Amino acid sequence: MAINFQQLDRRRFLRGAGTALALPLLTSGLPLTAATSEGEENPKRLACIYFPDGVPMPLREDPAFEDWSWFPHGGGTDFKLTKCTDVFEPLLSDVTILSGFSHPEARKIHGHRNADQFLTAAKIRRDVTYKNTISLDQIYAEHVGDQTRFSSLVMSTDGGIGTPCAAQTLSFNRMGRPIPAEQSPKRIFDMLFVKKDADAARRLAMSESALDEMLADAKDLRGTLSAEDQGRLDEYLNSVREAEIRVQKAKEWVHKPLPVVDQSLFEQDVSPDSPRLYLQSMFDMIYLAFKTDSTRVATYQIGRENGAGVSDRLARAVGFSLAHKLTHDTKFPGGWENLGKYCRFLNEEFVRFATRLKETPEPAGTGTMLDNSLLFFGSASSAFHLSRNYPLVLAGGKNMGFKHGRYLNYAGANPMGGAWNGGIEPYQREINHDDQSLTRVFVTMLQQLGMETESFAGVTGNFPELLS
Repeated sequence: MAINFQQLDRRRFLRGAGTALALPLLTSGLPLTAATSEGEENPKRLACIYFPDGVPMPLREDPAFEDWSWFPHGGGTDFKLTKCTDVFEPLLSDVTILSGFSHPEARKIHGHRNADQFLTAAKIRRDVTYKNTISLDQIYAEHVGDQTRFSSLVMSTDGGIGTPCAAQTLSFNRMGRPIPAEQSPKRIFDMLFVKKDADAARRLAMSESALDEMLADAKDLRGTLSAEDQGRLDEYLNSVREAEIRVQKAKEWVHKPLPVVDQSLFEQDVSPDSPRLYLQSMFDMIYLAFKTDSTRVATYQIGRENGAGVSDRLARAVGFSLAHKLTHDTKFPGGWENLGKYCRFLNEEFVRFATRLKETPEPAGTGTMLDNSLLFFGSASSAFHLSRNYPLVLAGGKNMGFKHGRYLNYAGANPMGGAWNGGIEPYQREINHDDQSLTRVFVTMLQQLGMETESFAGVTGNFPELLS
């Protein structure tokens, strides 16, 4: 039966199995892409960890240059770590440090606004035209997510999604929509390992039926709409389809027993007011999720940009009140060292996590968990929140062909990446080098993770220098 759209009000519902789903306001649209995946004999895992606001990058003539620069001195296999990064020393055979990389579409954006782009490389602006794209982790989750109980684990210290250009999540779906991040280790642990009620299977069966009928109703409605409103409805229906996929996935796993983990070995009820313990607990959740093969994809945004949110209190771990303030106090005596100590703290906890993976053997003699896990750690800002020369670390993945123990310094003529002292804003100074496109690193990562792809975010080409 034809439906007269002009007679529809905002309370129109798609109905199925006794439930109802309200229609959206039909005003604009976005494209859809279906997810596919293939099985793998040995799990290949991906974890992406982000920290905000940049790192210490004093100029050469500054007394702090030798000890507290985030980037090492030198390049290739001939380099010297600083007090900020020497915590990587015991893990160097499994680590590559990168300099001179950034996303082309982010280079003119202030560093306070670019966390949204760290894993998407999208062309984003702050005005009403804001539109993101799918993130690196979710591309891989589409590939392997059907093989585990959870497609991906999305975490952040601040939780939720934040706001456009002030993200509190690294993960964005195929439509470019932010995926809410979980911030409580206790809730993450319960989600992964605490059994749900016995009535779950019945409710899942009802949900599947309801969604089937809703989608059928929507198909009848779609033919009556304008092209613009069809796009808006398609975007909305994509969220329904995502729910349908989640229902199907949950249905497959509802009768399978949850992994058994000794809860007493892990600290769960902890907040950012205990910074070191909190970070360790969040990293523990990724370790447990990977160890039990509950998921093979995880993101953790340690903090949001611009000093907003509870994550700013993490600086208490090294005796300072607010983390973001450290990045603006570098013009004062001891400023670079103070920021360096905070960055060292973050590096320490990342190394602790990576070391734990390295110390955990895989079954059947296939190396360690770190050999089969790719860890991407860094920020989309360098000194003074400049959106160039990202401080980056790639760890693990030896069984995927990655070669480590190197500092790949592509910062060019200006190895300090355009750093300067004082309170001068980055967009007021010229940068005398051209960064490599970080998208090429992403293509290499996806290829070695087992995906057939030649481009990321519209940029073609990989970065074979990362491989043995």
